[in-house]
Amino acid sequence: MSLPWGVACLLLLALGGCNGLEPPDGAPLRPVAAHEVPDAVPRAEPILRAGNSSPYVVNGESYRVLPTAAGYRAEGIASWYGTRFHGRKTANGEPYDLYGPTAAHRTLPIPSYLRVTNLANGRSMVVRVNDRGPFHPDRVIDLSYGAAVRLGFAEQGTAPVRLEALTLAGVDDRRGSEAGVYRYLQLGAFASRKTAQDLRDQVAALVDAPVTVTPVEVHGRSLSRVRVGPVRDETHLESLRALLRSRGLDPGQALP
Repeated sequence: MSLPWGVACLLLLALGGCNGLEPPDGAPLRPVAAHEVPDAVPRAEPILRAGNSSPYVVNGESYRVLPTAAGYRAEGIASWYGTRFHGRKTANGEPYDLYGPTAAHRTLPIPSYLRVTNLANGRSMVVRVNDRGPFHPDRVIDLSYGAAVRLGFAEQGTAPVRLEALTLAGVDDRRGSEAGVYRYLQLGAFASRKTAQDLRDQVAALVDAPVTVTPVEVHGRSLSRVRVGPVRDETHLESLRALLRSRGLDPGQALP
């Protein structure tokens, strides 16, 4: 089975590290202070195909993704991953940002939101799970370098933690009967983050659906993508498309 880079190299870490051609993992040259690392902000997101193949096998072990994060709670050892993976694709295709409030987990649906508490010092923060791992048997979660700084264990490398899933009131985060039933309308991908954000603000004032700016890599270039969605109902999707076209925008084909 072909594994995303984040999954594959986390597996290699569990086995003792990537091959000698890869640089060692570690902290970045540009340090970050704990107060500079924000909490992830929980929001309603669909559980799509990307990153949620189940069951999947790594190193002969089979893992089954949970149908929902609701009620999840665990304690164990957290580790972190850093420079070797920065900018590489995570399990759901998003680029890994070592400064962001993200995490890798073996079985929680992607994306999921967790409150992580360092049991050694009481520090706590919210992270968004967007990757798979760690595949070290003694660890329960792999956090970004930034999250490790925020929680106060970047220098030690590991820490005992408590994980508690966060869900939004009134939002059903279970899988649908068919994966990928949610769709997005993409309005463009821009080299300028400001251009993307201005378009996002313009469109958000027009439509009754979420409008987001997300990073995407196209032919080696880092761009900012503007999308409307997720939208499940086909009638709603077509009405959004018609409205956007009436305002001179090209929503293109609906994408999962």
